[in-house]
This record gives sequence, C-alpha cells and structure tokens, in this order.
Amino acid sequence: MTITRRRKIIYGLLTLAMVSGLTVLALIVADVYVHWRTQHQAGVNVWGYRGDPAPRKQPGESRVVMLGGSTTFGWGLPSHESIPAFLEHKLRDAMPGRRFSVINLGAPGQGAYGFVFDLVDFAHLDYDIVILYEGYNDLPFQPLGLNNFLLWRRQSPVFRWTGYHPILPIVLREKATAMLQGGDINAAQVRFEPGLATRATASALRAAATLTDGVTGKFGKLSEMPPAPAVDDQCIETWKRYCGSVREAVEWARERGKAVIYVTQPFKSDAHVEQQANVAAMLRARFDGDRDVQYVNLGRVIDLSDPAVAYDGLHLVASGNATIADHLLRPVIEAARP
Repeated sequence: MTITRRRKIIYGLLTLAMVSGLTVLALIVADVYVHWRTQHQAGVNVWGYRGDPAPRKQPGESRVVMLGGSTTFGWGLPSHESIPAFLEHKLRDAMPGRRFSVINLGAPGQGAYGFVFDLVDFAHLDYDIVILYEGYNDLPFQPLGLNNFLLWRRQSPVFRWTGYHPILPIVLREKATAMLQGGDINAAQVRFEPGLATRATASALRAAATLTDGVTGKFGKLSEMPPAPAVDDQCIETWKRYCGSVREAVEWARERGKAVIYVTQPFKSDAHVEQQANVAAMLRARFDGDRDVQYVNLGRVIDLSDPAVAYDGLHLVASGNATIADHLLRPVIEAARP
C-alpha cells in the first residue's frame, strides 16, 4: 500500500505532537517531583511559596501572609526555621483556642515594589492579615533614583499565566554548575578540572534546563519596562518610590478588609534608618486612626553585626528568626481580634 505525501505529512505531524506532548508531560512530572523534594529545604512548592501548599481556609481560621525578600523567605535555612514558620507555631501555642496559619510569601531579592503584585497573585489564599517585612532590597537602588523592579515569581511566564511556579530549570543549572566546580556552586576561585563524563552530564543538564525554558517561554514574554512605581510626597526624594510602594500595598489590602502590619527590620545601616524613619512618618500621616494598620519597629531588636545571630551580616540564624517571631506575636493577635 502506497502512502501518499499528504498522509506522510499528517503522520509526521501527529508523531511530532505526541512526542512534544510526552516531553512536556515528562517535564511537568519532573518539576513537581523537584518541588516536592526541595520545598522544605531551599525551594518552594508548586505555587511558588515556601512550605506545604496551604489547604482551603477553615471556618474561624485567621490566615496571615508575610511578604518580603530573602529574610522573610529564610534564605539558607529550611522552611520550618523561617520567621513565618516560627510565628505560626508561637500563635498556636499562645492562642490554643484559635486557629492560625502563616504563609511565607518571601521572594529573594524583591523589594517593596513587589508587595502589591504578591498580594494580587495570592489573593486566592483568602488571607486576613498582611505582614510587610522588607527594606533591605531597596537600599542600593533608591539613592541612585532607581527602583527595584524585581518580581521574583513573575519572571516565569508559566506563573503569570497559571499560578504554577516551575523550578526545574534553576535546579538543573545549579546541579550542572556544581558538577563542573567540584560540587560547590560558589567555588569560583577554586580550579577544578571535571572529567569528560562529568562535562557531558553537566551539558545534558544544561540542555534540559534550556529545553524547559523553551517550553515555558511559549507562554509569553515579560515586559522589559514595568509600570512606573508609585511615589509618596510624605517622604524625602530619596525614599519617595519606596514609600509609594508601601502605601500602595497598604491601601490595596485595606480596601479589601485586610489588616496590615508594617515591620521595620533590624537596622542595617544609617541609610536603612533614614528609609524606615521616612516610611514610618508616611504611615502616620496616611493611616493615622486606622486601627487595622500597625507599625512595628524591630530596628534595635537584633544586632546584625553579631555572626552568632546574623550569619552573613543580614540573614538571621534560626534563633534570630524566632526572636523576630516573638516580637510579631502580639501585633498579630491584636490584628486578629474578633
């Protein structure tokens, strides 16, 4: 039986579609598995935040989301040693008759500009209380008249389209880098000569990461020019953009009936002190009298120069995160009043 040219083309296209579909399915399965393996260590769950995916909110439950950068995320620590995890346990111990949950929406590298985006992206969590805990990641930008536009999760077109946060390309590239550097992805100054098999495996991992990027890239491209940030004239010129982003997030949450707790992190520098003084003045001017907006100053609670508390001068060890959670306990209980 002779196969016509048209049938050959049709068979070829069907075969290609099947192979492509199986490839995408295999990547999805692999990505879900990597999420499962890493979500309690250095990674995030399939929805892009730390720890187990939150179940449906229960009747009588007070749900808290904590937003910020890597200090909220708990960089360098397992998820159960992050500030939100400690806070959840302390709330349950302090209020055994109440049901509390605290969700860690920390996004490494992200500044105040990302607050509103995260509040919108995770509105489906039906949270009641918002904790805003970020100032460090805006410090290098504002004195230059710039803004930290990083949106950690929205860099992924898959997340923007579906809410699913792929992690496989990151893991594959880090694994390949570790193989080529003798197991240490930070070993840039150490000369290590990988063997042929190791180089081949690393190349395969990078190729798989590129393939995964290629699949996710078909969902669209992120604009290179994000919207102009909000500004607030209550603050000096240096911090107008930072204050504007904080104000915008507080307003968004309050318009939807969410309580807000803005927290000054442990002071890092004189510029950080100035930044936080400005935002505190803005909050007093804009939200004075609103009992559902609280300002908590933890600037002097922890000495970041102590390596026993802050292992790199910024990120806290587990005991430091527990201390921050201790100081957030009372404000959250007040925000969750009946």
